[in-house]
Amino acid sequence: NPMRVHETSSLVTNGVFRISRNPMYVGMLLLLVAWAVHLANAAAILGLPLFVLYIARFQIAPEERSLQALFGEAFVAYTKATRPWL
Repeated sequence: NPMRVHETSSLVTNGVFRISRNPMYVGMLLLLVAWAVHLANAAAILGLPLFVLYIARFQIAPEERSLQALFGEAFVAYTKATRPWL
């Protein structure tokens, strides 16, 4: 649960997490891309980088600080081997 990182009991590095450290946010971004294309609206398309910047700054960065505190070198090694998005 991204809202309860402190309750995490194990570091998952297999499955979809081998491809991206943040598959949930990648999925959200893909949904927003599809929505923007469906709307064919420039404002919706311009909002996509704002979503990425916001999520990276206010969700991913705090999550990763917490995970590094919990899992130490194992998490650092994982971040070196796996991209944050795709």
